[in-house]
Amino acid sequence: MMINKSPLIYFVTDLAIFSGEKAFADSLHVGRPNIGNKQHYLQLINDMLDRRWLSNRGPYIEQFERKIADYLGVKHCIAMCNGTVALEIAIRALDLKGEVIVPSFTFVATAHALKWQEISAVFCDIDPVTHHIDPAKIEKMITPRTTGIIGVHTWGRACDVEAIEEIAKTKRLKVLYDAAHAFACTHKRRPVGQFGNAEVFSFHATKFFNTLEGGAVVTNDDELAKKIRLMKNFGFAGYDDVVLIGTNGKMNEASAAMGLVNLESMEEFVTINRRNYECYKSCLEGIRGIRLHCYDDLEKYNYQYIVVEVDQEQAGLSRDELQKVLWAENVLVRRYFYPGCHRMEPYRSYYPNADLLLRKTEEVVKKVLVLPTGTSITPTVIDTICSIIRVSINNASEVRDRLLSK
Repeated sequence: MMINKSPLIYFVTDLAIFSGEKAFADSLHVGRPNIGNKQHYLQLINDMLDRRWLSNRGPYIEQFERKIADYLGVKHCIAMCNGTVALEIAIRALDLKGEVIVPSFTFVATAHALKWQEISAVFCDIDPVTHHIDPAKIEKMITPRTTGIIGVHTWGRACDVEAIEEIAKTKRLKVLYDAAHAFACTHKRRPVGQFGNAEVFSFHATKFFNTLEGGAVVTNDDELAKKIRLMKNFGFAGYDDVVLIGTNGKMNEASAAMGLVNLESMEEFVTINRRNYECYKSCLEGIRGIRLHCYDDLEKYNYQYIVVEVDQEQAGLSRDELQKVLWAENVLVRRYFYPGCHRMEPYRSYYPNADLLLRKTEEVVKKVLVLPTGTSITPTVIDTICSIIRVSINNASEVRDRLLSK
């Protein structure tokens, strides 16, 4: 990453914001892909091409599923073409129907995976500190039509699985976890992937561990795993024997090969992410109105998200104003998960007054900003990003005036 030598001078000393210069010559993105050993990957691709086995449960898929299951300590891993399809198949395999309780503070795919199958997503509020679905609010959302709960392990930190599963046991509900953020993370020293009826991972290119594009369902339930394997391959139980409704959810060999290569570099990815997190933690310390979401040293995390909340009253700038400054400097931060699923279609038409029940969600979506990290980011880059944030907030009134004049 090249950093111009002079650009921060105009920003820090003169606050000549949006002068046409940029702090960074190249844009810094949230979720820029991590890539393992390219030569090894190309070797696997050449072998795949020579073998002419590109999909339909080839040897790389089988290796990948075994390695993921072993790593997580689960009996079954069923690799999929992406995390959304993995969610959809898991939902159908669990025979969820009617209503399913889910947080609105999540990527919209979580809700869409339900709606795609004509299941009503019943949005539950979150804990404003953890950003997880609030178990204390779940029971109030349960009706005779409720068949399940989907918890989301936001930012790689596991939600309150014990409380959720106690409610589910009492009410005889299924539990599925959207673990898209939480591969290689633990909860009470147990790997995420071992909870609920099943858990779903995303291995999209933006995730710290990717398979180009992909996902997986993991479970310890033998019958459920068997059903999911059938469903991801159109319901085929044999060469020409279709036994239930399915779809094409298969991962291809090129994606599985990327997964195998990236597994070899995964600890390096985590180490770099952890270094970046510690660097952000140090550089952001003392900046008023900025709260960094921290991690528990007793657990394992992938550190793939650097999450801050911007308190407008303390900072003097809103989250959106700070985002505009950072974008102007080529730091492409993200407003996860703005504005909340309940304010997206079709849900905002179905539930026009959902905000009245989602007060904490409404607060959080206006504060959260996710900063760049990953193997393409260095401590020098992080220091510069934090300097932009610090100077912006220290000169908040001038920054706001200049933003308003643009």
